[in-house]
Amino acid sequence: MGTQQILLIVLSVIIVGVAIAVGITMFNNNAYNQSRSAVAAELSSYASQAVQWYKTPVAQGGRGDVALVSGQQGTVAAFIGFTGGSLSTESGTYQVTTTGDNVVTMHGLGKHAKGTNFALGTTVINFPAGIIVTTMGEYAALPTIGG
Repeated sequence: MGTQQILLIVLSVIIVGVAIAVGITMFNNNAYNQSRSAVAAELSSYASQAVQWYKTPVAQGGRGDVALVSGQQGTVAAFIGFTGGSLSTESGTYQVTTTGDNVVTMHGLGKHAKGTNFALGTTVINFPAGIIVTTMGEYAALPTIGG
């Protein structure tokens, strides 16, 4: 009778351990997916603000539909509200990385990892047409955006 009870206790401990491991994995995956969605949404919001800046008249602090050239990341970032060229929120870190030929590229890096991979979003804005394309991928380490 004692052997059977010990066997049931060991089996119970194994089942509880597996259930805890599955629960932790599900929680981490959910946090990663939420971070990924939030990064995509915030990048789209910042891209819309950049298009607004491009179409706003110069007299009102915008670009006034004037052609955008390389090296104006700071101007775009300042209008959106980034300080020091980047912005950190609860869901990620964002930066205007390149400008040129009426195109601006922004990157956003999520703060939650799935394994060693962090959500990395890239948004490309084509100003004359107002086209915004956001793609999501993964980055296999925690890089420093804006640092």
